[in-house]
Amino acid sequence: MTDDKDDLNKARTGRPNSAAFKEFLAGGWAEPETDATTLIAAAPYAAERRARLSEMFPGKRMVVPAGDLKVRSNDTDYRFRPTSDFAYLTGLGADHEPGAVLVMEPTDAGHDATLYLIPPAVAGDEGFYSDPRSGEFWIGRRPGLAEFQAMTGIATADLADLPTDIKVAKHPKNKVAVALAEMKFVKDEYEVQQLRDAVNATIAGFERVVPELPRATEHKRGERVIEATFDGLAREEGNGVGYETIAASGPHATTLHWIRNDGQVRRGDLLLLDAGVEMESLYTADVTRTLPIDGTFSPVQREMYEIVLEAADAGFAVARPGARFLDVHEAAMEVIERRLTEKGIVPDHEDPEAKLFRRWMVHSTSHHLGIDVHDCGLASREHYMEGVLEPGMVFTIEPGLYFKADDLTVPAELRGIGIRIEDDVLITEDGYENLSAALPREPDAIEAWMARLAR
Repeated sequence: MTDDKDDLNKARTGRPNSAAFKEFLAGGWAEPETDATTLIAAAPYAAERRARLSEMFPGKRMVVPAGDLKVRSNDTDYRFRPTSDFAYLTGLGADHEPGAVLVMEPTDAGHDATLYLIPPAVAGDEGFYSDPRSGEFWIGRRPGLAEFQAMTGIATADLADLPTDIKVAKHPKNKVAVALAEMKFVKDEYEVQQLRDAVNATIAGFERVVPELPRATEHKRGERVIEATFDGLAREEGNGVGYETIAASGPHATTLHWIRNDGQVRRGDLLLLDAGVEMESLYTADVTRTLPIDGTFSPVQREMYEIVLEAADAGFAVARPGARFLDVHEAAMEVIERRLTEKGIVPDHEDPEAKLFRRWMVHSTSHHLGIDVHDCGLASREHYMEGVLEPGMVFTIEPGLYFKADDLTVPAELRGIGIRIEDDVLITEDGYENLSAALPREPDAIEAWMARLAR
């Protein structure tokens, strides 16, 4: 890592400060190539979203920040990811654009949008070499104001000219944010295609993991081998992962958000891999498969797996326009409860509302998916859980069973088994499409798939 971050680190800055040095460094650079910037693919869709938002809040000024760089350690930053609402309304993804603010000013006809940005520090500016956050000597060529206007179709201005009466909230949770969350329920064709691309890249990531399982079993932290394998493909094919990869082997699979991924991978155990590639647009997949590490399910593993698969299929069966989002969950839970009761795992009880079986399946079966892995998160329960499914909605179906290693209420042979099956589902005019259907789900198909990919 190179030196210099900002004035906070003058104590270790070895750069000359003479006028002669500054003059010399400012000149002698070739003219930058002029980029023939065109409208990005997302721009027309973002414009339509802004128009819808404008209709919902007539006469109201709306301010949507991209967010700022976040310090990782001392004077180094994390890679930048704009806020999801900013990306949704501008079409800008990837690392665009730290400090930017979208302002929608009310007019008689609706709203005028302006994108306020920090101009890049180019050759001739002192910041060119002294500002590691915006100087092109440090971060490379960045679009200027005119280029951003050409990319987005939004008028641009210097962030320094942001009206002084605008106060940018760091984490807005207001009526506009809630309205945007509920707008995101139904995806447009651009969003659906981005999600298709994310799912396809994710499937390729799973296919890359399987041949690495033997190497993972030989490593003291085999889960990291799996994580690194998938995450590497995510950087190659997209912007990265849409969330921290869960590479949970053996008993770790019973921890719902196991992201330490520092455990061993042992033959005979199951691997629960929950992972998703995020595209440059920031739309992400979210897929889980539970795989037998040595390529073959044991009888008890297969038995539990088939219960989860039956529950998932029950959720799929009710996923259609007009059904409630909650219906998917309830259909899956009916299977889990019935099967665990039949096997004598659920203890006898008199309260029909006790739902004791949820000890082994504590999360919801589904969540909306899009520019956030848990999309539409600020929406009301009325519109989320109780909401009616419509064509264009994309969500997960992901029942599971999690028998922790220290759970004395279940038979010993179940302890330490964690299983989840998660697919990404698009509601269509007459039913649904499983976007992740190319990744095997049935146990026989999984074993055959793994055998084919094995080295």
